[in-house]
Amino acid sequence: MSALASGTGVHGVELAVVLFFFVVVTAGGFLAVRWRRAASMHSLDEWGLGGRGFGTVITWFLLGGDLYTAYTFVAVPAAMYATGAVTGWFAVPYTIVAYPIIFVFMPRLWSVCHRHGWVTPADFVRGRYDSRWLALAVALTGILATMPYIALQLVGIQAVLDTMGLGGSGNWFVKDLPLIIAFAVLAAYTYSSGLRAPALIAFVKDTLIYVVIVVAVVYIAVKIGFGDMFGAAKTKLTTPPPAGGPAPGTFVTGPASYWAFGTLAFGSALALFMYPHSMTAVLSSRSRQVIRRNAAILPAYSLMLAMLALLGYAAIAKKTPVFGLDGTANAQLAVPHLFDQIFPAWFAGVAFAAIAIGALVPAAIMSIAAANLFTRNIYREFFKPDATPRHEAQVGKIVSLVVKFGALIFVLGLDKQNAINMQLLGGVWILQTLVAIVIGLYTRWLHRWALLLGWAVAMVYGTVTAYRQTVPNATTRLVDGAPVKTVDGVRHFGSSVAEFPFTHTKVYIAVTALLINIVIAVVVTLVLKAAKVSSGRDATVADDYYSDEASPGTASELTDGPAAEAEVRAASSG
Repeated sequence: MSALASGTGVHGVELAVVLFFFVVVTAGGFLAVRWRRAASMHSLDEWGLGGRGFGTVITWFLLGGDLYTAYTFVAVPAAMYATGAVTGWFAVPYTIVAYPIIFVFMPRLWSVCHRHGWVTPADFVRGRYDSRWLALAVALTGILATMPYIALQLVGIQAVLDTMGLGGSGNWFVKDLPLIIAFAVLAAYTYSSGLRAPALIAFVKDTLIYVVIVVAVVYIAVKIGFGDMFGAAKTKLTTPPPAGGPAPGTFVTGPASYWAFGTLAFGSALALFMYPHSMTAVLSSRSRQVIRRNAAILPAYSLMLAMLALLGYAAIAKKTPVFGLDGTANAQLAVPHLFDQIFPAWFAGVAFAAIAIGALVPAAIMSIAAANLFTRNIYREFFKPDATPRHEAQVGKIVSLVVKFGALIFVLGLDKQNAINMQLLGGVWILQTLVAIVIGLYTRWLHRWALLLGWAVAMVYGTVTAYRQTVPNATTRLVDGAPVKTVDGVRHFGSSVAEFPFTHTKVYIAVTALLINIVIAVVVTLVLKAAKVSSGRDATVADDYYSDEASPGTASELTDGPAAEAEVRAASSG
């Protein structure tokens, strides 16, 4: 049982196992600076993209560690536990749909960025559309969408710490000290080793996750039985509460939720590789062929995700308690408490280590990706155009620290029950960059100012609409050993689906915003072209989108110095 329910305080064996693996990955993080050693780490190509030299196997682990996160291990089964299929199971089909999409367009992005020495998708937008403001919009959106995603990783670590009996003190600093220490260590080795650190640690993380999932699935099949598991989930999710009212969740999607489920899956699939951390992992690859191979073999992770999602139903069948050390119910504790409930302490520790490392790896990549965006598309573009590669790398390292601790502050005040909706809100934002990036890979017909206006309107619509989705601000606490539910007003950002304009059909807000974005971009483009407003100069040519070679004089091949600085600026601006 959980530390709270068992009354045993800190779980020593579990904590020892987690600390062992934490020390292992920390050592690996610091040693990664010597792995695939470069002549110099003083450039974003080396620090932020790992030298652009990762092959198929390393890229597979890096992308797996990047995309399958604490969100996968904690938030998805928590959503299955709390509300069922629509908010939880949609994650399974969306990861299946995503890979054929990236098989088509991501090699083109890799080629053009490799050709010109571009580090971020905003670099591509800058060169393609000759618009620093559109590139700024893409960069700011990427940073904004990344923050709740990093915060969600911290929610996973918090769930593990809570289950092991850490963080129960009433003093806020003592309560969150283990989390602060973990992120301070993460910040240190990311600062020194850059992208090489999470790439190396991902080997440990993915191995642990596969071991835990195989054992958990075997246990469910033998000890619980899939029939009993689904029966218990159906009863919980379809039975109205004693006070009356609707059922608490959705066991099987019905006609009323088809569009919500489908658009959540499809919209999330489109958004997945728009995130800066996904782009960073892809751009660190050695060739176009590496990306295509990974698009073909990464769906193996989707099978793992399906098994993970079902752990939410297993927690229902086992009547797993989800009360934290503070006595408050938190669905994010469903899987950690389930492992604590059914496995020996040593194996529960292995599972907790998998969750914690599964949070640290993507958090590191996300902070690096956000730092790359800030450095290249905000700092150098608007504040220091003559920044050398060495100076860029130093700024990137500092910004990666700021991003991590900004996310830490964000999560300490985050409503844990709302964690998955905050991540989906990030999806609403990041999907609005698809028009400029993905459509821009195939045509430059859309006008730069039309793209900027479409992005702005879609961002406002998506954010305001998401804010207006309210749910009762309900809290369940243990009072004298019995759960007591209280409702205190409403909570905003309570759902990521809303009625499509002029209908009563609920869809994922990001998809509606994307349609608005596209319509505005097309209409305004027609107007601006009729008015003969300049669309700027395209820095790319057709061959750039198929090339496996960098052009001579790109940023990746330059060293510090005045002449190099001029060439860097010329390469990135076209």
